[in-house]
Amino acid sequence: MRNQQNYQAVQQIRSKRVGTNISKQLRQKYTHRSIRIVTGDTVKVVRGEYKGIEGKVTKIIIDKSSVAIEGIKKEKLKGGKFDVLIHSSNVIITSLNTDDKWRVRILENKDKPKTESKPEPEPAAKSKPAAKMGA
Repeated sequence: MRNQQNYQAVQQIRSKRVGTNISKQLRQKYTHRSIRIVTGDTVKVVRGEYKGIEGKVTKIIIDKSSVAIEGIKKEKLKGGKFDVLIHSSNVIITSLNTDDKWRVRILENKDKPKTESKPEPEPAAKSKPAAKMGA
């Protein structure tokens, strides 16, 4: 059932699932454990044939939950080169692309800036003279 939900999900939901863990330094800074991958993030491969290689994300394939990393290419038999796709669960984000201010605000847990409303001035209370008792 879970696989069926993944395959039938709309593109917006699928893109949210292309996420990965972040490095320990970024975890301490942003208090998040994982985040969606964005083009321009620097990632490090932690599993598979390309383990240990670090580079920028150049392309994201949502249908396969995979990313293409700068510097990881294979040669074709006829001489051309093509990007190797690596599943998002096999990489760790080491540096974030902070061009998107919305993404940074989400990471830092900052709320939207509220418009400050000026408090209404209270009307000056007229003090009544104290009534003397027993007079």
